[in-house]
Amino acid sequence: MPQYDFPQDLRDAQLALHQTRAECDAYARTLPWSAEPMPGWEAEKQVHSSYRPAKADSPGYTDEQAERLAVYRRRLLELSTTVMTHPFWETLSGPDLVKARTALRHAHEPVEEKAA
Repeated sequence: MPQYDFPQDLRDAQLALHQTRAECDAYARTLPWSAEPMPGWEAEKQVHSSYRPAKADSPGYTDEQAERLAVYRRRLLELSTTVMTHPFWETLSGPDLVKARTALRHAHEPVEEKAA
């Protein structure tokens, strides 16, 4: 993969985006399945299986849970905008731009040494 000289502020924003996305996803997994209170349900048995999909009643999100999720979403939007509109992208075009955007997503990962 080609190497790019990404500005440090762009690298920092991309890393913060990765970290915030991971935190948001982890938090969202702890929340009830529905943001609003909803009754549970059980579906019909699946063909060729004894599995019956079901969900327990959802109490909905508390005000604190909804606000925390909203904070994560605002931060993700802010970071995404910072990364996508950074002036660095104006220095590239066409396939180089696509390759650079892909490379930035992995720029924080350690570089593996190739065996000689």
